[in-house]
Amino acid sequence: MTEQRTGQGDILIFGATSCIAEHVARQYAAAGRGLFLVARSEEKLEIVKKDLLARGAARVRTAALDLGELASLQRWLREDFHALHRESPIDTVLVAHGVLPDQGAIQDQWSEIARSYDVNLLSPLLIVTELAPHLSGGVIAVITSVAGDRGRQSNYIYGAAKGGVSLYLQGVRNRFAKQGVHILDIRPGFVDTPMTAHVKKGPLFASPEQVASGIVHAVRKRKDIVYLPWFWRFILFIIKLIPESLFKKLSL
Repeated sequence: MTEQRTGQGDILIFGATSCIAEHVARQYAAAGRGLFLVARSEEKLEIVKKDLLARGAARVRTAALDLGELASLQRWLREDFHALHRESPIDTVLVAHGVLPDQGAIQDQWSEIARSYDVNLLSPLLIVTELAPHLSGGVIAVITSVAGDRGRQSNYIYGAAKGGVSLYLQGVRNRFAKQGVHILDIRPGFVDTPMTAHVKKGPLFASPEQVASGIVHAVRKRKDIVYLPWFWRFILFIIKLIPESLFKKLSL
């Protein structure tokens, strides 16, 4: 499924060389939309840019930026974003970057935990904080995770970051609703991407194409929270019902 031509503004994607983000960009490119891509690797950005132009994108602009370097990111948001927004208005922002830390390897090393939070927690919050006031009528969509719905011993570092982003988005959504800024919280389950290459695959894994289609649909419908695939909403509903006295004894 591809997004229909609506004459809207460009799509700004952070973490644009990630697998899910790239598939989202392909759908918008096929609909003739303009895109602005932000990611760390200039070389990868150029490859993705050429691919999207070949798929029909109206235009593709790029910026190489380490999204875990918060000071540099803030400067870019306060300076470069406004310049590109004036050049070709942006009405949709997708925040798609993140890292999946090895819980067992870093759970007793605060410096490593904090480094992962720069990317998974503080960077998305900074982007939302800086851009929301300037996107009246637009959409900011952020990929969080079902891992943020309840802390588990196997991934509470990653889950705490994603849960923190979700709670922040809830507040920002409430704050800007009357100004027409729509805030979308995207909560994927297991997705077969390079980030999960080390994880044993099972029937609950979704393809990046499937998740990308769900994101494009949720943006168009201006949903508040979407679980992808849909069945994760019910899985997490059940998990959250388990009493803490029992849950803490489970090996999850």
